Amino acid sequence: MVWDEWEQLKSEAADRRSTSMQLNHVPLDPGGGSTGGDLTVDHEDLAAIGDKAFDLWDSLGNHARDAWSSSQSAASDLKGQGFNDLGGALDHVQERWEHQLKSLLDACAHISNHLDFTKRVHRGNEHFISGQLSSIATLDKGFDEGTGG
Repeated sequence: MVWDEWEQLKSEAADRRSTSMQLNHVPLDPGGGSTGGDLTVDHEDLAAIGDKAFDLWDSLGNHARDAWSSSQSAASDLKGQGFNDLGGALDHVQERWEHQLKSLLDACAHISNHLDFTKRVHRGNEHFISGQLSSIATLDKGFDEGTGG
């Protein structure tokens, strides 16, 4: 590769980079209501999301299998009447539903449990940081008293 080709390839790569999207910050209130800075969440937000995930898990666990026995009975009846393909298809649909349901239940439980854990960790971190800051304030006060005369 000659030097001119190398320079051309570098220039083309730089041009492509300048037109690509990069999301690494929040713009300072471009009319969208954002004031800039990091995203924040408080304990009430986490609790609400965790509660909704638990409610979905509970509801699905209680009601998502309501049609299971009638579907299995229908599939068996269809096979018994010579509709093997149709009965087998209904069995397959029921198996897929159960597999997807288990995945969704696991995901809801994971979200709920993770948010409960996150709330506990953040509460502990806030307690620790508050203790550290109050210790610093006590030290500062002691220094101020010693120099103020």
